[in-house]
Amino acid sequence: MDALLRANFTLEAQLTAIVSAAPATPRGLLRAATHGCFGSFGAKMSSQDTAHLRGATILSPTGATILSVLHLLLAVGVTGHILVHKRDPGSAVAWIGIAWLSPVLGSLLYVLLGVNRVRRRALTMRVPRPSGAARAAVEDAGADDHLATLEYSAGRITGRPARSGNAIAILRNGDEAYPRMLACIEAAERSVALSSYIFRADAAGEPFIEALVRAHRRQVEVRVVIDGFGGGYFWSTTYLKLRQAGVPVARFLHSPLPWRMPFLNLRSHKKLLGVDGRIGFIGGLNIGAENLIRTAPAHPVLDTHFSLEGPVVAQIIDTFADDWFFITGERLTGESWFPALRPVGESVARAVTSGPDQDLEKIELMILQAVGAARTSVKIMTPYFLPDDRIITVLALASMRGVAVDLILPASSNHPTLDWGARAHIGPLLAAQCRIWTHAAPFDHSKLMTVDGKWCLVGSANWDMRSFRLNFELNVEIYHSALVAELERFIAQKQELQLSADALHKISLPITLRNNAARLMLPYL
Repeated sequence: MDALLRANFTLEAQLTAIVSAAPATPRGLLRAATHGCFGSFGAKMSSQDTAHLRGATILSPTGATILSVLHLLLAVGVTGHILVHKRDPGSAVAWIGIAWLSPVLGSLLYVLLGVNRVRRRALTMRVPRPSGAARAAVEDAGADDHLATLEYSAGRITGRPARSGNAIAILRNGDEAYPRMLACIEAAERSVALSSYIFRADAAGEPFIEALVRAHRRQVEVRVVIDGFGGGYFWSTTYLKLRQAGVPVARFLHSPLPWRMPFLNLRSHKKLLGVDGRIGFIGGLNIGAENLIRTAPAHPVLDTHFSLEGPVVAQIIDTFADDWFFITGERLTGESWFPALRPVGESVARAVTSGPDQDLEKIELMILQAVGAARTSVKIMTPYFLPDDRIITVLALASMRGVAVDLILPASSNHPTLDWGARAHIGPLLAAQCRIWTHAAPFDHSKLMTVDGKWCLVGSANWDMRSFRLNFELNVEIYHSALVAELERFIAQKQELQLSADALHKISLPITLRNNAARLMLPYL
């Protein structure tokens, strides 16, 4: 090891000397490089070049020994931390290999990128949510017997009760959703909570900025969260405009200082709006002009959003208050945020959150339970499909026991790499006779799931490992046959071209290699 380190640092010192010599002797750079790399072939250097190289500091045997010991200590420490904290064997083995095979640097990379500081910080700052058993008894969801097990397990998974008496409406694209959302902000009397992954200061975003500023000036309590990455890492015009107007606004996990923002991976992907604690909006819709389909944007993005009124809105506001406290340390309490809510509709609903903290994998667990409870049908519409093997297996098993499983994907999304990875991921589903469909442009960003025509899961989470394990997400599960039927009619319209196992097998070798290479990046896409 000592010899290897001395050889490595000797080469680095030679290259450093070559680069430092370059400004004084441009032609000498080539001669120095030739001498350093091919000296055995008798390349000559000028006396001036030789003088520059004599100034290079070569690591001494003592220095090499110190670095060897440092590498050993760091690698042992990293290995111990990984064995205690990493659940996934593949990730654990990869990080251990990096730590041992890349002296010092590998350990530093693990410290910077592999340790979930955000999870630890979240567990420290957030108010622990009581378990399902510690809460009030779960309300009757009105579900039939086979979905009652799903309703019960959802309470255990989320720690929240299902709430009856909600009125829920489907809103398509920004053309339907934005006017409703803006009207609610303009009518707000006590509070406005808005969280968005993307919040552009464009034709769609400017009206929101102006409405929020007006609400703030008439003494409404306004709080806005914009993701520190999706909302523009280097520059967020929306954030600056709101802040200059005095609106309380925060960026989720954002800092220009790398030691204060160690993860670009962990993002708040939630899209929610709550007004006066009485009406909420959730779904997949960001705030951007690309969602205003009637204006014919250059790159249109279709999407599905939902308005909610009734007792479940308190759970939506609670998730926002949780995030706001996490970012700012300010608690949102009182009647302005959590008024008494009476039943106003027929839907039974419950908020389902997920993130790399106490909510780790909860949306994924909900999906696994829902597919396991299905008897007749499972319908999934998602813009990206890169889940882990557990999801693939449970869908395949559902199809094998006679459940009709339909998966609808865009023919081309806004991230080609994700499309390639998805095509390499669906083989086992086709083999199990799941039906996989694609729909043509424009790209649809909707995230919808239905089971047996009676239950649905909607919200911000994509069907990929980023949403299930890295992002902070907000979904809502809903028991209401009429609403589910409406969603299934919409999903059926998107079942345009059915993929087959034969077509998948006929893909050329270069395309197959490309797709499978993209699939290897599954945990990071």
